[in-house]
Amino acid sequence: MDLISALQFLKLKEVPEAWVDEVWDLEFTERKPLDETIEEGLADSGDKAFRTLYQCLLAHAAQQQQSAGGDGGSRSIWATLGENGVSVKSLVAVLSSFVLAVKAKAASVQQRVNSLHAASVYLLLLGIPGSIANKVFHEVLLDTCSDLTSHCYPQDAGKKRKKDGLKSSQADGKRSKPQRKDTVEVQSLDEEEEEEEELHFSGQDLMKIRDAVVLLVESLLRLLQTYPLKDRPQSASNCTEIFSKLLYFEPVIGELTFDAVDISKLRSVPEMAFYGLQLLCLPKHGDQKESLRRVFHRLLYVILMMNKGNRGKPSLLVCSQAILSTRDQAIHFVCHLVDELKELALPFLQILLQHICFQVNPLKSEYRSHGAQAVGMLTSQMASTDYARFIKWLFNFSRNSKMVCRLFSVDVVMVLLEQPERRPDDCEDPDLACFLPHKFLIQSLLFARRMDNSPTVQGHALACLAQCLELPSLNVTRAVHNLFSANSLRDVLLYILNAAKENLALLLRRVKDLKINVRKSALQVSNQLHVSNPNKNLATLSERCRDPAVSVRKKALQCVGELLTVSLNLVVQKAWLQGVVPAVMDSESSVQDKALEALDQVLLSQVKLYSASRHLDSSQRLTWDLLGLLCHECQNLSRYFSRAFTIWSKQNKFTPTFITNLISHTEADHAAGAWLLLSKVVASSPVLPYGKILDTYTLSLEVISAAVETLFQFGRSEDIKQIQAFMNQHCGELVSVSEAYLAGIILSEKGAQNLNEELMVRTNPSSAFPSYPNTFFTLQVREYQEELPASLPLSQFKTNSLPTRVRAHGVITLGKLCLQHEELVQKYLPVFARELEVGTEVAVRNNVVVIMCDLCVRYTNIVDHYIPNISACLRDSEAVIRQQTLIMLTNLLQEEFVKWKGSLFFRFMVALVDPIPAIASLCEYCLLHLLLKKNPEMFSQHFIECIFHFNSYNKHKSYNKFTQSEREKVQFSLKGARHRDKRFRIYRFLLENFTDAQRFNITNKINQTVLACFADEELPLDADGAEILSETFNILSLKEMKLQAISTAAGGAAGEEPEEENMANMANMAKAVLQAAQKKVVSQVQKKAFIENTVPLIIGLKNLLEQKRSPVLRDLMAYLQVTMEDYRNEVKEFFSGDEQLAVEVEFALKTAEKERQMEVQMENCSLMEDTRTPTAQVRTHHKHNYGTLIVWSLKVNHNISIDLK
Repeated sequence: MDLISALQFLKLKEVPEAWVDEVWDLEFTERKPLDETIEEGLADSGDKAFRTLYQCLLAHAAQQQQSAGGDGGSRSIWATLGENGVSVKSLVAVLSSFVLAVKAKAASVQQRVNSLHAASVYLLLLGIPGSIANKVFHEVLLDTCSDLTSHCYPQDAGKKRKKDGLKSSQADGKRSKPQRKDTVEVQSLDEEEEEEEELHFSGQDLMKIRDAVVLLVESLLRLLQTYPLKDRPQSASNCTEIFSKLLYFEPVIGELTFDAVDISKLRSVPEMAFYGLQLLCLPKHGDQKESLRRVFHRLLYVILMMNKGNRGKPSLLVCSQAILSTRDQAIHFVCHLVDELKELALPFLQILLQHICFQVNPLKSEYRSHGAQAVGMLTSQMASTDYARFIKWLFNFSRNSKMVCRLFSVDVVMVLLEQPERRPDDCEDPDLACFLPHKFLIQSLLFARRMDNSPTVQGHALACLAQCLELPSLNVTRAVHNLFSANSLRDVLLYILNAAKENLALLLRRVKDLKINVRKSALQVSNQLHVSNPNKNLATLSERCRDPAVSVRKKALQCVGELLTVSLNLVVQKAWLQGVVPAVMDSESSVQDKALEALDQVLLSQVKLYSASRHLDSSQRLTWDLLGLLCHECQNLSRYFSRAFTIWSKQNKFTPTFITNLISHTEADHAAGAWLLLSKVVASSPVLPYGKILDTYTLSLEVISAAVETLFQFGRSEDIKQIQAFMNQHCGELVSVSEAYLAGIILSEKGAQNLNEELMVRTNPSSAFPSYPNTFFTLQVREYQEELPASLPLSQFKTNSLPTRVRAHGVITLGKLCLQHEELVQKYLPVFARELEVGTEVAVRNNVVVIMCDLCVRYTNIVDHYIPNISACLRDSEAVIRQQTLIMLTNLLQEEFVKWKGSLFFRFMVALVDPIPAIASLCEYCLLHLLLKKNPEMFSQHFIECIFHFNSYNKHKSYNKFTQSEREKVQFSLKGARHRDKRFRIYRFLLENFTDAQRFNITNKINQTVLACFADEELPLDADGAEILSETFNILSLKEMKLQAISTAAGGAAGEEPEEENMANMANMAKAVLQAAQKKVVSQVQKKAFIENTVPLIIGLKNLLEQKRSPVLRDLMAYLQVTMEDYRNEVKEFFSGDEQLAVEVEFALKTAEKERQMEVQMENCSLMEDTRTPTAQVRTHHKHNYGTLIVWSLKVNHNISIDLK
């Protein structure tokens, strides 16, 4: 098809000249509509017609170019157009009409495609020789056509496509944008939404637009190949910006090549964009230096992963894989330009590197790391002289007054250290040669930051210094070693012995720095230095295992562990024990676990079966050396070591094989360590061969009596074998004598007359040997159990006159036996439970509580049935038992041995109103600071049931249905008017600790489960029902039930403005705006829920209460009065279904307002000394900070009871 035929669809001859002149007069800044008939004809033009025109123009342009280089036989396009009466001016005007059509709102897919094709035709025409003479060029139209992609492709159009109507599943989320300040009518918003709903693009539509974009970019490249922009710097700058945006247009498949190629062979838009940037650097488009400056300036933000608009500060882009890929391509493109342009580009590369260092985001380590890597990749292209010049600049940059600059310089140094070291001989400038070695980077840039004013920089520099010791480069590690040595040339393993005192002293100060990250980094450096040769400063490492910061404690444990693996030095072993063993009692569970894991690996796992003919390997020798230190020089760590065995016993660490292996070491040279382990295992393992151990093992006779203590001192010896012989001779006889004495007291009717109370308590053999199964006491208790039913309490086993203190210790002893023997637990638990109910001795009941709670830890499933018996002690007559029970149950709940089942939660609530203020405060602390953190929904889950439970109401089908004895019901009941204050103290406590979401949900749930049941008459409105309904309305009227987002936002905005003079800063302004928006949204949601859910129930209940003539009607109206305070002007809207109720509520509100005004006047005039007591009383909560709960816990090695004198 010839060119003239291809132009027919544009109807150029039908276009009025006046319209053409007007379009040119407007400078192509806005679209001038054509006659409707012509407009419709042009609108029907498809992209096929544009493509045909484009191909015709491309062919004519190629022929004209060939003829220009040959004999010149081909006619020019301009002559052809003139001969056929086609006006170039009209052609440009019509093309501009298509181009500018896309700027209208909600442009269709066809309009976008036509616009892109028209722009492509214009750019192609502009590149044909003679376009200037024929007045085709117009700078505004050129810039508009070049930047048309951002208006046509939906991805770049951004917000309009994201607001894609209600068809998208994310429509609701997209509309939660900040509201504009200007007010817009609802109708215009609806119209705009309807327009946006049409902006839905299918995959096929997107492909059509994408193909048109590719054609446009190709046309722009062809233009740059032929049309010089030397005299049009603004157009060149615009093209640079356009190409930099197109780098993000789509992902690139495969690797990019930046060599000059045929435009038609470029595969992707980003590849075309890079080629366009390369074309803009040609001399014909202006000064190359200026062109390079523009290109590098745009690529700077691509490398930094920032979005830079025409105005304002650049913003960070999401660090996605696509963004990272584009960044890497930009770096390679810069390297390509430097290789191509050599000396011309090197100064701009230096400037680019400096801008990267200054403008990289310093607060996000990920962006900082990518920025440092970019610097490393770009400097790798430099010659040694230029590289040294940059290092010199970096040295000055590392001493910048801004902390972020110094911090980034450390990252850059670490990247540069990973590159091959450059030789000073390669530098042409001798003055710069000193900057090339890695030693300069380490000592002058990295190590110099150890004394930085910023703790952040200090910590980062020390951490990087430790990483240097792990790099494969020997020069780097040697440079670090030289920092701590007196320039010694001896073996690297001895460098610490000659350490420079100043640097080591500084490092030790940094280990104790105030900032956490500095301490961690200094620990890492110190540990790396100690690995080769430990010194006397190891105590610092073990001290850091008790650092206030959890992360530092973990790092210190890791450091001493690594040190122990490389050195068997006695100093290292002591440091490891001093650091790791106390950590088993750390307040942070993760630190505890780390310490226990280390002890397990080093101590327990290395206990193998001993044989005199077998040599101990290094790991086993280390184990017994450490245990030897625990026996002698580190005895002060014994109590921490015992805690570790308590934890391990729950994990079944002590198997029969382990015990056998351990006992095999009792005859070895390192027997002291074996006996130490056995002494700890005795209290924790039920599988020990007690007979053998008692024949050979040293007993701690200090717990027996004063006489036996003398015998114990006599038998002590440094020789383990002598002690064993002594025990073999006297231990059995001692137990027999003790049993005989106890038999004379317990089994004799008048034995108590000859009782020595102190001796009785201290010669109990079961207290000395809690795991010994054949003691006399065990046999006698079993005999009593066979004779008497299990339901009898301990006090009724046998009539005797033993003192309370003795019986209390007897209970403790029985508890210790139960801990070791499960069959005893099954038999005596009913006895313990019965003792709690009918026992009269405080010490015995108290110890029974301790026993049952400790048994719950080991035998959870068995004791779980008796938790109601234990929790009943929260209402015991004795305050000490109530407090003890509260503490023990709190610990069980914390460790999840007990769950919130049955009535347990409500019994805790009763403890909140204990008559002893200290117990009530303790309960509040336990609930808020210990238990609520583990179960944040605990209060809201039980709130409604509290209403029914504390009023002893059991007619509801779902609530208050758990089993309780009549005694417990009476004990924990808060029913009646005399307990009303206690109930509301509980309600207020719970509501005060609700979140707004929980308050909102609980209000709706009360509507559904309480008010709706009465409105539908599922619950009878009898006396009990009226009490429940009245209490419910009173609860709903509490100020604690009001959403805090509404009350705090209203009060905070008014109170903060005059108080703070710096409210003008952006942070406070943003907070105020957020609070106001939050208040408005929450208020609307609450209003809607109240109208839809609550109002119908209120109307129904009002009618029912009027019919029944119930006094609860007063509480209902009081609730409405409180609720409608915030909606005084909307009462009729709320109660449109009951006009009479609306009138009554308005009258009540007016009356209340008059009463308030009257009270204010009375106070101001001082007419009365005492004003009327407000109906809403304000409570003051006295909260005590119980930093640590002292739990009386029953353990094998502790003898706990209450001593009543």
